[in-house]
Parts: sequence; C-alpha cells; structure tokens
Amino acid sequence: MKTLSRPTADRQTSTRTGNVIVISAPSGTGKSTVVKRVLASVAGLGFSVSHTTRPPRRGEQHGREYFFVSPARFKRMVGAQDFVEWAEVHGNLYGTSWKELRNACESGKDMVLDIDVQGHAQVRRRLPDAVSIFLLPPSLPELARRLRRRHSEIPAMIENRLKTARQEISHWSEYDYVVVNDRVSSAVKGVMTVIMAARLRRQNQQRLVAQICGTFGG
Repeated sequence: MKTLSRPTADRQTSTRTGNVIVISAPSGTGKSTVVKRVLASVAGLGFSVSHTTRPPRRGEQHGREYFFVSPARFKRMVGAQDFVEWAEVHGNLYGTSWKELRNACESGKDMVLDIDVQGHAQVRRRLPDAVSIFLLPPSLPELARRLRRRHSEIPAMIENRLKTARQEISHWSEYDYVVVNDRVSSAVKGVMTVIMAARLRRQNQQRLVAQICGTFGG
C-alpha cells in the first residue's frame, strides 16, 4: 500500500507537513462554491485536480477543473495503482492521483480533495492523518430547491441526485467535522477554521518544534 511519506530536510523547505483535507457533500449542497471561496481566502492551500472520464462541461479546461481522460486510460491508471482513491459517480469515473498529493504535502502545502463518500472511505483507510469535512444542506427540501434552481438537469436526474443524497448523508458520522451550508459565508468560515486548526496538529509541527527545541541546547 502506498503512503504519503513524511518530509525530509532535502525535500522540504517548509516547517510543517501539508495536510490532506477531504470535503464531501451531496450534489447541490454548494460545495463547489464553498471550496472556491476557501481556496481564495487561505494561503498555502491547493486544490487536488481529479482525473475523470466524464466529458468537459462548457468553460471547463483540462488540468484546471479536471484531467479529462478516456475510460481505457483511467482503467490503466487504476491497474497501475496511480490513485489514492477512485470511484464511479453517476456513471462516470473519478480519481485522485498519488503523485500530486505527495508532491504538494512534501512541500508543506495543504491539498483539498473534493470527493464523494466512496472516495473518502478509501482515503481514510490509506491516509489516516487526512482531515475530513462533511458539508450538509440545511434540509432535504432546500437541497431539492437548489438542484431545481440550477436548471441544468431534467426532473428524473434531480430525483436520482436526491436519492443519492439520502444515501450519502447517512455517512456523515464517518467524518471528522460537519459544516452546514445554510449561508455560504458561515460555511466558508467553518471550513477555514478546520483547516487552520489542522495546521497546528502535533504531527504537522514536528520539524518546527525540532528547530525550536534545538535552540534550547542540551
């Protein structure tokens, strides 16, 4: 099993190890908006760009929103164990690469993973130090209203997403933190608080503490 190695002096100039921050939410909760605002507000925070087999939507670019790959290439990557997690969601495949996470964390950068509950379960097994946040809508009726407001899907697809949401919400207790997206500004503050607290964890501060302790001698 692959793991994210701890930084060494010749590969790491930061005084701390970067965190993996998993954020999951039912479709329509507003996760993309929250993540975008958090990324714009927190220094030293990056977004892990996933690989996917779904076609690009209008305005999306390869390497920015996703790495768009063919199903055949995705399956080859699965066979080569290139993913820390991968899952099939609404008929498409999504996966997070080990390489990107490892390079970022060894440089002291925190990485946000926007993944579903299937992906979170895999990350939890393989990266037990990862911090996870479940973003909840204030209610099922409000979630349905938000999905219909997008005007991008037919009623049958919306009902399918609501059915999936009921299943996903049952996994909320598997996450470290829960943030309700009633108001976007409050949800952003909640996620930012978790990220800042994670940076102060003992395991993320080992190199900095060693440097400070070294000044005391003895």
